[in-house]
Amino acid sequence: MQSGISASQELVSQFNTLLSDTSLFGLLVTITGESLTPSTTISRSSSSSFASDLTKLGPYLKPDQALYILLRRYDSAPYLIAVTYVPDSAKVRQKMLFASTRLTLVRELGSDHFRETLFATTADELSAEGFDRHDRHVELEAPLTEEERTLGEVKRAEAEAGAGTAIREIHLSKTINMPVATDALVALSELGRGEGSGLVMLKINPDTEVVELVPDSSTPSTISELVQTISSTEPRFTFFRYKSNDKNVVLFFYTCPATPGTKAIKFRMMYPLMKRAVLQVATTEAGLQIEKKFEVEEPSEITEQSVHEELFPEAETKTQFRRPKRPGR
Repeated sequence: MQSGISASQELVSQFNTLLSDTSLFGLLVTITGESLTPSTTISRSSSSSFASDLTKLGPYLKPDQALYILLRRYDSAPYLIAVTYVPDSAKVRQKMLFASTRLTLVRELGSDHFRETLFATTADELSAEGFDRHDRHVELEAPLTEEERTLGEVKRAEAEAGAGTAIREIHLSKTINMPVATDALVALSELGRGEGSGLVMLKINPDTEVVELVPDSSTPSTISELVQTISSTEPRFTFFRYKSNDKNVVLFFYTCPATPGTKAIKFRMMYPLMKRAVLQVATTEAGLQIEKKFEVEEPSEITEQSVHEELFPEAETKTQFRRPKRPGR
């Protein structure tokens, strides 16, 4: 599910000017209402280099405002690069909107005009030094096969997820972002209010990189019934309202079945990156209060007993020390 935003005619016109006028260095783009609109054009300095022209971006890179940046970098076609700048301090909804629309921006302006697309969260990444680091990183990865590169990203992603660096995780792959479809947000909000079926399952669309709602009409009331609804072949983020005894709480389950193939490798990379972002959206945007989080490979590992033990841990009982009686008493 895309954001529904499209390029304005004014943007298309200024983009064509950027293509034809070699004196222009870049075009800054923002989102206004339901349209992608031009913000500012930046001229090239006479006899300057790409690295020196990057300093002109400084005044426009705000610590809390997302921005699209189209830059002329190469002397041969395709000449341009497209940068999605989403700083860490930007509002969550703005992050989601810019991330989910970046593919639309490139597609509507013509993907054949762009040699590369980048995702950045700090101004430093868009400095001359930042591009140098990026270029060295690309050169190091170039000799690897696609599968080798993907496996390397899997390992880095899992290490970053374990270290708790939720925002930086998104940088490990240029194809990872954090948009969540509107219907998924609505379903999460209903779950938080105690409405709906009590079950929300989410998946990542590998083509659009959007977290989508899994259509399901099930209304499980027990853990065993819940397990039957979760896919045993693909990863899932599952939110479930659990009612038992005096408990009425929301539980979160992350399942990632061990299946072979390149697609499974990509999933192993994407889902750990997105898990923390999904939880953030669920709690801050949808208002969910999650009692417990469970992470397993196979759905079959989720049992009523394991859930019960987490929700109702047995209190440790300590026997009071009794001083032995004195002889003759």
